[in-house]
Amino acid sequence: MPHLLHIDSSIQGERSVTRRLTARAAAAWRAAHPGGTVTYRDLAAEPLPHLDAAGGLARLVPPDEHTPEQAESFELSQVLIGEVKRADTVLLGLPLYNYGAPSIVKSWVDHLIGPGAIDPGTGEGLLGGREFLVLAARGGGYGEGAPREGWDHAEPWLPHGLSATGLEPRFITAELTLARSTPAMAELIPLAEESLAAAERGIDALWVPAPV
Repeated sequence: MPHLLHIDSSIQGERSVTRRLTARAAAAWRAAHPGGTVTYRDLAAEPLPHLDAAGGLARLVPPDEHTPEQAESFELSQVLIGEVKRADTVLLGLPLYNYGAPSIVKSWVDHLIGPGAIDPGTGEGLLGGREFLVLAARGGGYGEGAPREGWDHAEPWLPHGLSATGLEPRFITAELTLARSTPAMAELIPLAEESLAAAERGIDALWVPAPV
């Protein structure tokens, strides 16, 4: 039975563009997989603990030598890895915060790097072979020729951060999302609307709805 892992990370609630995009994608996925199941994780509502001095070294210590804190951290990593392994498709909402990925997304990635996602003997990533779609949003413009070209450090980082696991993200991105709420960007509103519409069209083309 097809299974979807749907992850949101924006702290903006109903104002979030990435939540709007992931909801659209999840609805399209359900229409194409009427018998499918979904696991939903909201990293903003329930942030994952960052790797710290107490438990973060668990991936470098044999399980039978774990401290209680290391055992708890390692167990959470196994839960998160298991969620990915059960999914045929993973949807991740990725807003751009201060030119980088939200720290809660970084924490999710950190928990995936280790046994269960990487073969300890061969170093082979064990999470490949599944669809991994990243629905991203950027408040400004960071493309070629823009004043801040290259300042988006989230989209280039994610494939590198997850490369050891075998996950290969495909991005659909809407940019200039702050145009309507930022007077200085008012002239960019048509470009913002065009970017959002293109992202929505990209999502709508992902899967063919099942016949009724």
